[in-house]
Amino acid sequence: MKTSKDDGWSPYLAGGLSGVVLILSVWVAGKYFGASTTFVRSAGLIEKIFSAGRVAGMEYFVKETPRVDWQWMFVVGIFVGSMISSTTSNTFRWQAVPNMWERQFGPSRILRGLVAFLGGLIAMFGARLADG
Repeated sequence: MKTSKDDGWSPYLAGGLSGVVLILSVWVAGKYFGASTTFVRSAGLIEKIFSAGRVAGMEYFVKETPRVDWQWMFVVGIFVGSMISSTTSNTFRWQAVPNMWERQFGPSRILRGLVAFLGGLIAMFGARLADG
């Protein structure tokens, strides 16, 4: 699929394959795939270790029991698939500050981490607000 080391996957191919996975998800499981609910459930699973009674009493977890289900496995699959893809294409590397970020904003790891955290927080809030 790759023609050279710097090309990467075609965004059209990756988007098309994501669309096929979405269609199969609805067809097979009757649900759309997503990740935000999985992160909330994972937090509930972790908190359940320390205070099971508290989690059982939370209104959200009465409706959505913290559990490992197909969506949780989907998120794990995203991680595993990305690791397989990056290692087989020899593009995997640990890099706290990407080159493009460093050119624009400098080499500060703290600034990069803070902006990434805030961006994730805003994205998660939006996803949860939209019920998905």
